[in-house]
Amino acid sequence: MGAEVPVSGGTAHIVWDWNGTLLHDIDAVMIATNASFAELGFAPITLERYRELYVVPVPKFYERLMGRLPTEAEWAVMDEAFHRHYWAAAVDSALAEGARELLRGWEADGYTQSLLSLAPHDKLVPLVREHGIDVHFLRVDGRTGPSHTSKAGHLVRHMAALEAAGVTASRTVLVGDAVDDALAAAHVGARAVLYTGGSHSRASLESAGVPVVDSLAEAVATARELAG
Repeated sequence: MGAEVPVSGGTAHIVWDWNGTLLHDIDAVMIATNASFAELGFAPITLERYRELYVVPVPKFYERLMGRLPTEAEWAVMDEAFHRHYWAAAVDSALAEGARELLRGWEADGYTQSLLSLAPHDKLVPLVREHGIDVHFLRVDGRTGPSHTSKAGHLVRHMAALEAAGVTASRTVLVGDAVDDALAAAHVGARAVLYTGGSHSRASLESAGVPVVDSLAEAVATARELAG
């Protein structure tokens, strides 16, 4: 889906993450996280603690909190509760500051962009469309399999689907808010820029060894440099 944008071989391309990057949904995430903990009798956590411990795949995040991996039954309860509460709260989440203008500006400069998220595809696409930004992307892909996965495999498929539009890994930068985004980019031979407005603390993001920024405007400026 998305706009048909004329491209030349190897043009600079951004793969945007959604949750915590383009969508400023950290409040919804915290509501849903603590609601899912409550269903199993765990104490709530603060945003600071969440960012300190967060990791993908998500069961490893719960392992850091609980001192052990959740059982299959516990995971099923937490996963269902998280998504139920998250999607109820996410409707009030706005785009990150300047996101709309940055998407428009990158496109106006003749570059291309797409969106890849671990949010369920059937929930993601209508939400992106509701925000009116779907027209800026060559394609929008959400997760179609289980929720306890990392982004690398999804990015492989996403990049393969973009080949016909002239997108190459060597001129692609993934802009996200998690260490997993940097790992996924490295897996396909792309670059990454990590943004501090989402799920990780700055210290945790810096452990990935890629540029870390505090605004999407900085992310786009850095992506422009990295993509050549």
